[in-house]
Amino acid sequence: MSKINPDVFAFYTELTQNNTREWFDPQKPRFKSLETEIKQFAEELKNALNQTDEIERAKLFRIYRDVRFSNDKTPFKTHFGISFHRKKPQLRGGYYLHIAPGDSFIATGFWDPNKDDLLRIRKELEMDAQELRNLMANPKLKSYWGELQGDEVKSAPKGFSKEHADIDLIKKKQYLFIKKFTDSEVLAADFQKHLIEHFNAIRPFFDYMSSVLTTNLNGESLL
Repeated sequence: MSKINPDVFAFYTELTQNNTREWFDPQKPRFKSLETEIKQFAEELKNALNQTDEIERAKLFRIYRDVRFSNDKTPFKTHFGISFHRKKPQLRGGYYLHIAPGDSFIATGFWDPNKDDLLRIRKELEMDAQELRNLMANPKLKSYWGELQGDEVKSAPKGFSKEHADIDLIKKKQYLFIKKFTDSEVLAADFQKHLIEHFNAIRPFFDYMSSVLTTNLNGESLL
């Protein structure tokens, strides 16, 4: 298994302090070399996940920031970001890896579900949230990922009662699990192995959500 090159952290630390095109341009060959290594790392991770999942592609996000609508006009991102896309529409959810000095993490779940998917999830939870609660309480999942996270509305979504027993789940706008890693953990020889273990541990949650989002409230397939 590949390891993360320590120069990834050195490069992004320097870039954070010198986020200009004048600094970056002569450093571009160094960045492209690191980018090639990260792409290889991501491809190995995708292949490992495909032993138990169906990952269509691993996407490495570009380093260039879109500054058109941002007050922050620095031109470059100061991290590597990689998303792993599962086969749609049968399989829902996705995996994300973020590597940055002092701010590395992985995330899984539903960061920006479309309005139809979000309504379908909420309607399922309104009808019966016990299966999801059982998944969230599973000792293995909790040991790897901790608690369910995500933004939520203040009271209750339109059309749902704020008095519902499961309103804490219904009012979420995101359904996420996030795990942070220290720099030393990222650079360790077994980092890739730990990522595979974490992503495999979330599969029961993905299986549940995939079942919900590919059926109607009567359990009939939408595919």
